[in-house]
Amino acid sequence: MKPFLIIGNWKLNGNVLFVKNYINKIKNFLEKTKLNFCEISIAPAYTYLYLSNICLNNIQMNLTAQNVDINLYGSFTGEISIKMLKDIGIKYVIIGHSERRIFHKETNEYISKKFNIIKSNGLIPILCIGETELQKNMNQTKDICAEQIDIILKTQGIEAFDNTVIAYEPIWAIGSGKSANPIEVQNIHKFIRKYISQKNLKISKNLIIQYGGSINKNNMDIFIKQKDINGFLIGKASLTAENFISIVKKAEKIMSFL
Repeated sequence: MKPFLIIGNWKLNGNVLFVKNYINKIKNFLEKTKLNFCEISIAPAYTYLYLSNICLNNIQMNLTAQNVDINLYGSFTGEISIKMLKDIGIKYVIIGHSERRIFHKETNEYISKKFNIIKSNGLIPILCIGETELQKNMNQTKDICAEQIDIILKTQGIEAFDNTVIAYEPIWAIGSGKSANPIEVQNIHKFIRKYISQKNLKISKNLIIQYGGSINKNNMDIFIKQKDINGFLIGKASLTAENFISIVKKAEKIMSFL
C-alpha cells in the first residue's frame, strides 16, 4: 500500500521561533505515535529549510521545498538551485503551484524544465495541476489537467512520472474555504491515473495523487476514503502544529480501516 502523503505548505509564513516550536510539537507527537500509514512533510520558506533540517534530527518527517530554479549555479540573483536543496536534505519540491503560475507567470514549459532538473538530481517533484473556476464552469477541468501533464510527457516521457507526486489543486478552492466535492475530486484523480496508465500501467498504479484546496480536519474524512486520493497538500490548515497533527492522527486512524 502506498503511504498517504500529507504535506504542510507554509507558504510565506513563519519565523525562527515558529519553526522551533512547531517541530518540537511534531517531535513530541512522533515520540508517542509511530506512523504506519502516513508519510508527513513540511514546506517552510527557503530561509528556514536548513534550520528545519537541524531541528528534525532524523525524526519520521521529511522536508519539502516550495520552489526551485532551473539553473544549477551562476549569476542568478535571488534563486535557489536543486543542488542546494539536495545538500540540506530536501526530499520533495513543489512546482507548478497556481500561485507561481499566476503571480510569477510560470508557463507549462518553464515548469517542465523545473520538473526535469528535480528528477535529474534525484529529488521528487510535486507537480501541481488544476483549473480556475471559469474553466471548471466550462467543463474544461480534465482538458486543463491533461495539458499540464502533457508537457512533461512530451519532453521527458512517461518514465518521468515514476517516483513522482501529482497534486490536484483546483485554483478556485485554494485558500478560499470552499473545498471541492470529494466525489468530483475522486473523478478527476481517477482521470489523472487513467491518463497516465495509457502510457504505463505500473507507473500509474504507483503514482501518488494528492488533493489540495481548503482541506482541514473537519472535511478530510470523505476525501481520504476515495480510492485515488493518496494524500493532501495542505496550506492554511497546516500553519499550526496542533491542526497538522490532528489531521495526521485522523488520517492514520481512517487509513487503518481501509
